[in-house]
Amino acid sequence: MDLFLLIVGFIFALTGIVGAFLPVLPGPFLGWIGLLLLHLTIFVPMSYPFLIVTFLISVVIWMLDYIIPSIGTKRFGGSKWGAIGTTIGLIIGLISPIPLGFIIGAFLGALIGELLYNSKDIQRAFKAAFGSFLGFLASTTLKFIVSLIFVGLFIYKCITYWEHL
Repeated sequence: MDLFLLIVGFIFALTGIVGAFLPVLPGPFLGWIGLLLLHLTIFVPMSYPFLIVTFLISVVIWMLDYIIPSIGTKRFGGSKWGAIGTTIGLIIGLISPIPLGFIIGAFLGALIGELLYNSKDIQRAFKAAFGSFLGFLASTTLKFIVSLIFVGLFIYKCITYWEHL
């Protein structure tokens, strides 16, 4: 059972990295679930303060994921249409065969959303799309870094525990 929890925990931690890019998956939270599953094994026990702090980090990142893109959009004069367009463009870009399609899709989605909101002011739409895009990049980068740290902690905890055996 412990080996099963170890493997599933590692899969959750790795899925957290994927979740940093996919808006439907809560990346850092999945990484934290991986750490929790590792804690439940007899192989690698962790302290409760460690689990609480990493959980709080994942919750804060999850909340910031919704706040940062809207800050970027509003700071550059955008609307909710731009933020919605960013998400739709990201999803379309992820399934497209274009390399880095999620980046192009996020920007084009924001631009199209802003143009749908107000098609007469193209300059404002480009500026707002850029702000929405910057917010998306900042949020995604933050989630990616935290998810990588969680995978690193997972591996570190396993290695340091097994070295003491």
